[in-house]
Amino acid sequence: MLRRIDHGDYDLIITCFSLTKGKISIIAKYAKKSVKRFSGLLELFFVLNVVCHTGRGRGLPVLQEAVLKHPFSEIRGDIKKTAYASYWAQLIIEWMEEGQKHEPLYYLFQHVLEKLDQGHMSGEALSILFQMRFMEMAGLDPNLNECSICRVEMERIKKNEIIFDLKKGGLVCEKCASGSAGPISLSKGTIKQLLWVKSGELKKAGRLRFTSRALKEGIEFLEAFVPYHLGKEPRSLKFLREIR
Repeated sequence: MLRRIDHGDYDLIITCFSLTKGKISIIAKYAKKSVKRFSGLLELFFVLNVVCHTGRGRGLPVLQEAVLKHPFSEIRGDIKKTAYASYWAQLIIEWMEEGQKHEPLYYLFQHVLEKLDQGHMSGEALSILFQMRFMEMAGLDPNLNECSICRVEMERIKKNEIIFDLKKGGLVCEKCASGSAGPISLSKGTIKQLLWVKSGELKKAGRLRFTSRALKEGIEFLEAFVPYHLGKEPRSLKFLREIR
């Protein structure tokens, strides 16, 4: 479950991410009024089996039954973990069209939630992993392989600190850096780690241990890059920054 909002005095509208249906919005009738119906089930990040009635009209599907499969209780019991999960969920909500099936993104989200819940990786490392792969799936991944202007390869750029131009969506070498937008710079070590988590098998990418510098630079870079290229800064990101 990605989101829940009040609808009138008694109902809830919930947004879920389904493996087979993609992003779907469902209305839960009398969910706020009845203590028996869906009691304690319609919570953020819960994994549910649901039965809905679509009817013949154009209205939202109506929730008939819900069975809890996994609560991710360690996320919900930790405000920082909740903030990270909320940010990832909002990115999915903002980007996906209703009813758009996307299995790779579903499994990516499931993976980062599981690791966050288990505490096997830090929220920062998982957020880098999620954002790099999410942006690649969205067709908006950053160009970290070469200068966006002269196309010289990253490895051949002399300086260890390389400017990243948000507007161009990629690295800019020292010769082309005049007039580049934004104060973001990344070390070559950070760039290599970002490229590593974007490629290959998801489980293997998740085993990478970021250096403290790569964590700091990677988080600052992606939390500037992702909203810029999605055209909107999620409110959940502001909350995440405040509690971090």
